[in-house]
Formats: sequence, structure tokens, C-alpha cells
Amino acid sequence: MSGEEEENAAELKIGDEFLKAKCLMNCEVSLILEHKFEQLQQMSDDPRNQVSQVFEKSLQYVKRFSRYKNPDAVKQVREILSRYQLTEFELCVLGNLCPETVEEAIAMVPSIKAKGRVHDDEAIDKMLNDLALIKKFE
Repeated sequence: MSGEEEENAAELKIGDEFLKAKCLMNCEVSLILEHKFEQLQQMSDDPRNQVSQVFEKSLQYVKRFSRYKNPDAVKQVREILSRYQLTEFELCVLGNLCPETVEEAIAMVPSIKAKGRVHDDEAIDKMLNDLALIKKFE
């Protein structure tokens, strides 16, 4: 990204490095950290000796703000959102914030309605309904 161009997430002007990066939703990070925490517990009689305060706080944060807890549900969320040709950034914002209406989704991620994108209101509504079903049956 050139030094003169201002970053703007609404227009997906977030820098080439970030656009190409693999993003994770909070629920995915939670699963990874939970797995690592379990490994650390198995390796030590006293898991507090192995786990830093930063690790603990990070785990608490992602657990608190994860909208999906079940590993199968987490996988389904990524699969559903991936069908809509979203960028990683858009996918993670929608997966983390779980908008309930098309208007909320567009307000949170304005780039999904940008010119040249194939996301009309009906497609966005179907995507949100699919996510709501996963949440309902989790």
C-alpha cells in the first residue's frame, strides 16, 4: 500500500499484507488456544507454571467473545462464509460479530456491497440465515 493512500476498512483499503493474510475468527482462535492449554496441562502437574498471563488473558478473551463454541459449528461457519467469495477480513468480521439483518451486515462490512461485488441483499440475507441456523442448533 502506498504511503499516500489512506487505509479504510469500509473500502477494503487495509494494506496488501493484511489482504493476503489468513485471518481467524475468535471462535477459531479459542479452539486453538484450548487445545494448546490442554497440551500444557498434560505436560505438567502444575499447569500454571507453563501458562503465561498473556496466554490466559487471550484465552479468556476469545472464549468470552466467541459466538460459536462447538468445533463442528466453527467449521461450518467458515465453510458457509467462504461460499460467498468474501475476503478473509470480511469473513472474520461477519463471523465474529454475527449481524442479524442485511442492514447490520452492510453497516459492519460496507465492502460487501461495493461496486463490482456480487453480493445483493438476497445473497447477504441467505448467508445470515445460514449462520443463524448454525447458532440455533449449536
